[in-house]
Amino acid sequence: MQVESPDKIRNLAITGHSDTGKTTLVSSMLYASGVVNRMNKVEDGNTLTDFDAEEIERGISIGLAMVHLPWKQHKLNLIDCPGYSIFFAETRSAARAADAVVLCINAVSGLEVTAEKTWALATEWELPVLLHLTKMDRERADFEADLAKLQKDLGREVVALQLPVGQEHEFTGVIDLLHEKLYRYERDGDGKAKPQAVPEEMQEQVATWRERLVEAVAETDDALLERYFEEGSLDDGELLPALRRAVLARKIVPVTMSSSAHGIGASALLDHLVEVAPSPIDRGEFPATNIAGEPVTVKTSVDEPASALVFKTLSDPFTGKISLIRVVSGTVTTDSHLWNSREDLEERTTNLMEVEGKQGRATPQLIAGDIGGVAKLKQAHTGDTLADKARPLKLAWMPKREDAISFAIEPKSKGDEEKIGEALGRLMEEDITLHAHRNPETGEFLLSGTGQLHVEIAVAKLKKRFNVEVILHPPKVPYRESIRRPAAGHGRHKKQTGGRGQFADCRIKVEPLTDGQEFEFVDEIFGGSIPQGYRPAVEKGIQEARKRGYLAGYPVSGFRVRLLDGQHHDVDSSEMAFKVAGSLAFKDAMSGAAVTIQEPFMKVDIRTSEDFTGDIMSDLAQRRGRPQGMEARGHNQVVSALVPLAEMLTYAPALTAMTQGRASFHMEFSHYEIAPKPVQDRIIAEAQREKEESG
Repeated sequence: MQVESPDKIRNLAITGHSDTGKTTLVSSMLYASGVVNRMNKVEDGNTLTDFDAEEIERGISIGLAMVHLPWKQHKLNLIDCPGYSIFFAETRSAARAADAVVLCINAVSGLEVTAEKTWALATEWELPVLLHLTKMDRERADFEADLAKLQKDLGREVVALQLPVGQEHEFTGVIDLLHEKLYRYERDGDGKAKPQAVPEEMQEQVATWRERLVEAVAETDDALLERYFEEGSLDDGELLPALRRAVLARKIVPVTMSSSAHGIGASALLDHLVEVAPSPIDRGEFPATNIAGEPVTVKTSVDEPASALVFKTLSDPFTGKISLIRVVSGTVTTDSHLWNSREDLEERTTNLMEVEGKQGRATPQLIAGDIGGVAKLKQAHTGDTLADKARPLKLAWMPKREDAISFAIEPKSKGDEEKIGEALGRLMEEDITLHAHRNPETGEFLLSGTGQLHVEIAVAKLKKRFNVEVILHPPKVPYRESIRRPAAGHGRHKKQTGGRGQFADCRIKVEPLTDGQEFEFVDEIFGGSIPQGYRPAVEKGIQEARKRGYLAGYPVSGFRVRLLDGQHHDVDSSEMAFKVAGSLAFKDAMSGAAVTIQEPFMKVDIRTSEDFTGDIMSDLAQRRGRPQGMEARGHNQVVSALVPLAEMLTYAPALTAMTQGRASFHMEFSHYEIAPKPVQDRIIAEAQREKEESG
């Protein structure tokens, strides 16, 4: 659908907790608008926005997906977001591309974890929010109780825009308080209803609720409030523009409702989205930075130089890569040459399309404020900016979130080793929270994500899409070995094989370093007991030996080696011989240096409500954590602690269970400490067992 002006566009992120019916709501709006000719259902696996094989099999949304639909000469771009907290980065991506958030609330369950997080995100980014009560036909669905609870939790700005017609199983429609019209639907119908007059028996109730809406709108503007007090009401002609301004300014959060599974409420919601939700022009300027990194803003206008934000990448083995873009300014056409500021190269938007789930329909252009897709961009990734080369800039994206959990992975088949890297690269293109890398200290290949389910889904995709099977197991902790006292070491390598022999002798002294340095080699030989050309070989032998470890196979670090003396033979000495002698001297010195094992400690910040701080502190104590303090941040508390990394490997699922998913954490490396003796004994025993099992 082509639109001529950004004011005819509505970009909406459909968000909420899992099982609130977001995907079903999108399907009902698509059906009501005529985009699809039947009501697609999650349980049938045929919705446009749940198209991934894992989504269909599990019956949940995993990644964001977008569709568009026409309604009353407007184009609505709907971005369906996952409800599980571990996929919340998808909601953040959608919110960056949208102009408003439709926050779905289960009418029976009320405000849940992901809805709370979405509300906080919208507050942080100053995004308008429209609340939508779903599953109004369910037993124990109570509109007035739900509204009162939402007003208590979110504020007085939460105001009803609709009233239900009937309750629970008798829910058959809604009353539009703005226009005082009734929408009555056929159960399991097409989601359409013609507005009609409010029945006489409901007029008094409707008048009371409409007065509350009018009063709430009047309170958002001093001039309106004065006129409201003088005249006792507001003219219908000024109420709607005032409501739009109030929603845009987040002074009003309107509440609508539906039973999407039965096609009740779709057309009334679409009417209100067109009337009340902001357009890209209403939202005005988009934050960005110029080449120098200085903050600038980009005006939403077709007359500005072109710029677009890549907010999602879809990757498919058959259809290839599709980049979803929000056009912020100007017009992007099938012949646009735009500059990728991150890669510092030109991208051509030859394959421009309007997107419906995983499918695309070719379009000649996308104007400022519109959302669509581009296939086969060369280097563009999620978060990249495409802009006119005459005005290069970076549109605001979002900071990378830290991984919550990591697993070591290895291929089931040795022949798949090369395929793993390529397949994971494709998955990481579309999922910015998935991270794969090799740990340089343990040598393991790690797959990291936001939760165990997230990683398991990635593994399932590897098998289904790319025919690559992997084994998951907990990652190794990068322990280190260190010395606690100075010690001398002697290494002598002598071998005679009939021809030229091998001979090298060296004496060293090791001593602890206290300045955080990993390793230092000091040549203190005077004279020619070891020729200058052989001394680097001694260091190389020590370096290789220390990386293999002494007690449990972990690198020895934090020590200095002094090369004191040695012997050589004019014929039999060689670099290889002195390398062997160096490793022997290292082992000899370690036997008297009181070698110990150090473990990495992490600085952990846990953001939670005050209700869970006691449980969190108790759990940290069981994990050998040391609390460092607590401070209030908004409505939450942030608990800081130092915790051994080994105790944090299972923390993500434990914290979720402990707080019903209402807490989050961030951790970063702090320092190494000597591990307690029982921990050291366990590490050494495990290393010995692994050595025996490997033969």
